[in-house]
Amino acid sequence: MTKFLLAVHVIAAIVAIGPVTVAASMFPPFARRALAESGGTESGSHGYGTAASGGPVSVTAGPELAESGGGLHTLRLLHRICRIYAVVAAAVPVFGFATAGNMGVLGDTWLIVSIVLTGIAAVVLGALVLPRQEALLAGFEEAGAIEAGATEADSPEAGAAPTAAAGAGGAVTGVTVTERATVRLAMVTGIFNLLWATVTVLMIVRPGSTTGA
Repeated sequence: MTKFLLAVHVIAAIVAIGPVTVAASMFPPFARRALAESGGTESGSHGYGTAASGGPVSVTAGPELAESGGGLHTLRLLHRICRIYAVVAAAVPVFGFATAGNMGVLGDTWLIVSIVLTGIAAVVLGALVLPRQEALLAGFEEAGAIEAGATEADSPEAGAAPTAAAGAGGAVTGVTVTERATVRLAMVTGIFNLLWATVTVLMIVRPGSTTGA
């Protein structure tokens, strides 16, 4: 029974966590590529919205962004992979606890450290990586919608449709996409991957010596 639970635990980790780490690592460079190909300003900002400090920000959205293109489609796909497999990854600690219980190692230091690191990794993914991915996607989509709205407003047939939703005082609010935001996302993604790499090493070294493998 222990070997079966251990096999399921390892397979679940490979199938569920592997895609998350790969997709999350691919997201920041694809976001930077989409930002560069969409014709952003020299300052590295893209979109039309409100900065984190609360001040208004107005930057140019390139015409390519209005159509989204393959870049935005890829970002959506990568984010969807991260979200779906993050839920599937919940099976990993479940079978991990079952395996540890059958092995009688629930009180071992290596397992306690692994549990703590796994919890931290889950928090990093759920509170930092996924929300930052969503923010970047929202920024790209909003900038594209604003560009499309501006194009329609400039056409002779266009009516008085607004190009963006206005907040209090008529200021446009939303998400600003910057190269710095993609760098920060890459940083937190790297922390997530490092945590899981550490857990993997602990799983290989300590359980191996315990079972005599």
